[in-house]
Amino acid sequence: MATKESVMIQLDEVEDPELELSIVELGLVYDVRFEDKDEGLHAEVDLTLTSPGCPAAPEIMAAAHRAALSAEGLHSVHINLVWTPRWDPKIHASEDARMDMGIWD
Repeated sequence: MATKESVMIQLDEVEDPELELSIVELGLVYDVRFEDKDEGLHAEVDLTLTSPGCPAAPEIMAAAHRAALSAEGLHSVHINLVWTPRWDPKIHASEDARMDMGIWD
């Protein structure tokens, strides 16, 4: 059975190609929810990007879809691109990611 943690572990393998940091470490994955459907377990992943004009958006979303779908027990996944709340690395990124980006508190 898939869990939020197991999906996040898979998503942690996806990197933003420009920053070369994990989308999980960057705090771009806002939520993972599950629904039981007749076909099997379905996951809804709320994901944002570093900016609305991110040129790597299709690549990141496709990689996130493939990664989440690889979590054991999932039948289907939908990646929801969300813009609220607006991504702020000082708030959403992990301490390690902030250090890698040169953001000091």
